[in-house]
Amino acid sequence: MNQVNNEIYETLGDRWYTAFDDPIALLRAESQTKVPWVSQRIENYFKNQSPAILDVGCGGGFLSNALAKRGLKVTGVDLSPESINVARRHDETQTVQYLTADAYHLPFPDQSFDVVTAMDFLEHVEKPDEIIKEFSRVLKPGGIFIFHTFNRNFLAWLVIIKFVEWIVQNTPKDMHILRLFITPKELTEYCSKAGLETKEMTGIRPVLKSITLSSLFTGVIPKGMKFTLTSSLKLSYMGLAYKV
Repeated sequence: MNQVNNEIYETLGDRWYTAFDDPIALLRAESQTKVPWVSQRIENYFKNQSPAILDVGCGGGFLSNALAKRGLKVTGVDLSPESINVARRHDETQTVQYLTADAYHLPFPDQSFDVVTAMDFLEHVEKPDEIIKEFSRVLKPGGIFIFHTFNRNFLAWLVIIKFVEWIVQNTPKDMHILRLFITPKELTEYCSKAGLETKEMTGIRPVLKSITLSSLFTGVIPKGMKFTLTSSLKLSYMGLAYKV
């Protein structure tokens, strides 16, 4: 049984923010669409408040640093020390608290945070249900869990795994494993068992006109590539769950 290759994030360094010949450029482009969606949900639930936010699997800090620039109080955790170092270097506010931590055993007391985010993370772990229970443990009642992950089906395998391998030059082996992708129904059930009520989900997809035909044969992600929201959850989806 193949294991997902999480070691790759120890090797990226500042390529988190500079590379276009690597799938990390796709994550960077997606963040331009994800961050406003996440920010709006936080604003909707915590108007005129200063919620404590925990970003789990924060990687190079795309979401953590963007939320901090919006004046929010953020803690970012990741199992990769090198990713944490990169995130800290790129925190323009120097306000994010970055820690190396295991998501199965978060180093925080019960009910420590108003918001927990996990973007592009749940598909990298073997037991997402246990991790979501841990997220619920550190969430306060009335807190929210915001996530992004991939659906598990043939189309997702073809587009998210195989197509990226075919067109992006430095795609590492086993960056994603289909068996770890999570259907929206499964994720809703995991949340429910953890005391979280799923409130909404939305798909996210590439804007096809932002991908030039010539770029498909270069192995490089176009600098102008964009993503947009969609009603379809077939490939990639974000969502929000509320702790009762």
